[in-house]
Amino acid sequence: MKLNRFSIGTNLAVAAALTAMYSCSGGQQQAMQGAAPEVAVITVEPTTSVLNSTYPAQIKGKTDIAIRPQVSGFITKVHVDEGQHVQKGQVLFTLDQVQYQAAVDQAQAAVNSAKVAVDNAQIQADNQRRLFEKNIISESQYTTTANQLSAAKAQLAQAQAALASARKNLSYTVVTAPSAGVVGAIPNREGSLASPSSAQPLTTVSDNSQVYAYFSLNEKDILALTEGGKYSLDLRIDNMPSVKLQLANGTVYPIEGKIATVSGVLDNTTGAASVRALFDNNNGMLRSGSTGQVIIPEITEEAIVIPQKASFELQNLRYVYVLNDSSKAVTTPITVLNVNDGKNFVVTSGLKAGDRVITEGVGTIVKDGVTVTPVTPAAEAAPAAEAAAE
Repeated sequence: MKLNRFSIGTNLAVAAALTAMYSCSGGQQQAMQGAAPEVAVITVEPTTSVLNSTYPAQIKGKTDIAIRPQVSGFITKVHVDEGQHVQKGQVLFTLDQVQYQAAVDQAQAAVNSAKVAVDNAQIQADNQRRLFEKNIISESQYTTTANQLSAAKAQLAQAQAALASARKNLSYTVVTAPSAGVVGAIPNREGSLASPSSAQPLTTVSDNSQVYAYFSLNEKDILALTEGGKYSLDLRIDNMPSVKLQLANGTVYPIEGKIATVSGVLDNTTGAASVRALFDNNNGMLRSGSTGQVIIPEITEEAIVIPQKASFELQNLRYVYVLNDSSKAVTTPITVLNVNDGKNFVVTSGLKAGDRVITEGVGTIVKDGVTVTPVTPAAEAAPAAEAAAE
């Protein structure tokens, strides 16, 4: 019986202990559930923000001149090759000159014949003038001779004009570069027929010492650039920062450029204006016809910058949770720039320097009016730093 009383007493003691442990554990859980959650918080301060906007661009040489012959003929000589640098006046092509040289010889012969006719008419007119002065012939006879001299001179002038035209056509058989640049594709070689009416030019000479990057800005971009017409477009262009050019392989061209012009007319079909940025190309790295992206930086002084994850959107409006003096989350509407880097927003209104903004748990553990325990980025980084030190 003593053994039984001892067993019963032991069982009661164990049960009491388990009850006490359970009560303590439940109290701790309730206490933990009632504690303010720890969330990351940043204190916003003004800073300088640089955000980039990119626009697809088509690159063209400062001058892209299509080379076309001014007379028809077979190509007898190609003096240059594709990609070759040429100077102004350098010979590019020679066309068959036989028929044009023959035309020059024929025109020259006509001029010589006309000169002889003028000389004969001049002699006849001089003789008739002397006879008329001596009243040997009538005035009408002298006038007829003078008119014949005038007609001979007119024929000489006509022959000389034909000779000049023939010589000009002959000169056109030698096709030269109208400016310095780089030779483009040469689709036709020796033996091909060249004509001014051909759809395809003989080649293209591009002046690539400087290149233009053409891209488009829509109507909203133009209004934003002028701040809704507050500033003139020319003034804003002059004050725009330098732009960069991202090439097709993703690399950024090492030389910065400058916005040169913005078209004064919006395209009716696209609603966009053509914009031209100018880049120096002394090393010839950029070629006419290539593509890229123009990068325009938007610099904002005294900007309030927050992580995108710190905000949420509701009915096309954006909000953040700001901690008040009681560490309670307060829903605060904000406006941000349309341009962003994919990670951060530049806040244009709704926040001021010194505001504490919650950056974690937005929309999950953090709701409006919830009391939280703020954790600063420095406090979050401390454990990791200590672990790294160990």
